Amino acid sequence: ITDANLMLAPDYLTGLADAWGPDTGLVSGPPLGAAPENFWGAVECAFLNTNQARWQLAADALGLGFAQGKTLMWNARVLEAGGGLAALGRDMAEDIASTKLVRAQGLSVRLPQQLSVQPVGSKTARAVWDRQLRWSRVRRDGFPAFFAAEFAQGPALGVSALFSLALLGGPASLPLLYLAAWYGIEAAFARGIGLALTARDLLAMFTRDALLPALWLATFGRRGFEWRGTAVDANAPAQ
Repeated sequence: ITDANLMLAPDYLTGLADAWGPDTGLVSGPPLGAAPENFWGAVECAFLNTNQARWQLAADALGLGFAQGKTLMWNARVLEAGGGLAALGRDMAEDIASTKLVRAQGLSVRLPQQLSVQPVGSKTARAVWDRQLRWSRVRRDGFPAFFAAEFAQGPALGVSALFSLALLGGPASLPLLYLAAWYGIEAAFARGIGLALTARDLLAMFTRDALLPALWLATFGRRGFEWRGTAVDANAPAQ
């Protein structure tokens, strides 16, 4: 199952098959955002690439892989044992339901070595906010314990703590050194997965991280969301 807005490499299916192992129930992978045409497109890429893809790759490395709906390569027997396609409607998003279905059978979600590319194009600030808020509410509904920890995913807590320390007489340079290390590591990760960063991309990273605490708090406003004009209610029974 593949979203239509991905650019698939000629060896796309081979790469998915190569990721399959004895304990695999599903192969999935995050998209890498590409070709942003304006600043907010770059912010969307910053969310997709060095934030969401980073965490998904780290989870896979720790054996805690989870699904991302852009790509879902199923073994039909695993899917049918979990209730078939209808089971993917048990949660607000099919990737959350897919992860639960696979883990319930004692199997793992694995990622391919090569990630697919999603052209981003031009975005508005509202479009980026709405999309990230929708995904945030999906994660909160599907895995509330993990979502609670997302408040600490950006640099805000560390910078706040070091700034408070500086006000109490600590070295005033620590917050800046912390930010330099934080974004330096992120830039190294970007290079490691083949991404070239510009000054606009770095500013997009700062903007993304400034939005993260606000997105986390806004997620608790309500549980559902609107998807292309259709209201999705977290409390509604699966169809």
